[in-house]
Amino acid sequence: MDVVIIGDGLIGSAIAWRLAERGCTVSVIGTSSPAAASGVAAGMLAPVTEATFTDTAIVGLNLASLARFADFAAELEAASGLPAGLSREPTLSVAADADDVARLRDFAGFLTERGMIDSPELIVGRELRRREPLLAPTVRAGLPVERDWSVDNRRLWAALREAGGRAGVRRLSGRVVAAGGGYAELADGRTVRGDVAIVAAGAWSGTLELGFRLPVRPVKGVIARLRAGRVPRPRGTVRAFSSGFEVYLVPRVDGEIVIGASVEDVGFDDAATAGAVYELLRDARRVLPAAAEYAVDEISVGFRPATPDNLPFLGASPVDGLLLATGHYRNGVLLTPITADTISALVVDGELPEVARPFGWSRLAAPTRPETVRN
Repeated sequence: MDVVIIGDGLIGSAIAWRLAERGCTVSVIGTSSPAAASGVAAGMLAPVTEATFTDTAIVGLNLASLARFADFAAELEAASGLPAGLSREPTLSVAADADDVARLRDFAGFLTERGMIDSPELIVGRELRRREPLLAPTVRAGLPVERDWSVDNRRLWAALREAGGRAGVRRLSGRVVAAGGGYAELADGRTVRGDVAIVAAGAWSGTLELGFRLPVRPVKGVIARLRAGRVPRPRGTVRAFSSGFEVYLVPRVDGEIVIGASVEDVGFDDAATAGAVYELLRDARRVLPAAAEYAVDEISVGFRPATPDNLPFLGASPVDGLLLATGHYRNGVLLTPITADTISALVVDGELPEVARPFGWSRLAAPTRPETVRN
């Protein structure tokens, strides 16, 4: 089976590796864009703290993917010889003022009702400071979340590319402008052909000419990467409700602290505005004063691939021989293992696993045949 994958981020690279492992001939096309969410994201693996009162459909998929992550990372390290960057240090969700505490308490109750945490009780005082000594005195309460981890997504991406290369994945550099059943057309006039093509182009998926409308749009996020040096850093991810706004701080083993992230529905505007950066650093300092002493290493802008219902597109498209693995929005890093496993199963075994079936393209519009499909 010859497979053409459009997009060389985490999702595309993971699918390519899994397919090559199963004997497929795989070509991955991409530009390794610095604005791809794969390289910019903070790398939270947060099926619990990313759960919301409304977007409940994604929770099961998120939890299933996290359950696979440890084995996925171990297999990847064995295949690549590189660290996958997984950290199993729990997340601490904290609240500052009275309104934030009330919001966190409501959220804890919601999570308990859904069986995602054992108890809705918040920790305060000495117990809170024991869990995270660097918290500001104004932080009033916290909720430890054992099932939320993190991963250094840049290390994960490098390991996936290396594992794919060792398995025989062919990488092509270029910008894809159109795709159909088993082919992709590049801006420079080249056409890459196979038996099946897979759209895994993240936020750029909606810009491709496919013969049907794929409603994926970019949602901008500004991320700050700081360097702790000799200044103490948090033990694990700290996710904070701060005066009605959310901020998170994700520590890395090498001393990096990732702070994120703004949410701006402004298309492919790649400017990191002073206001967005100020708000990130202000809110981070409110909950973790030591953040003011960290060195600024990098300010970056990435684009999350959003869909109308904030759920991914996994599986078949209206075009025979063209599959979808895109639209992961805020959960692309987390959903990397399960997307790779389910899409590779669809290609090789001919059937999409049950866990991924609710996320087909047809949920938003009755599938119709495109007027023209180029071969």
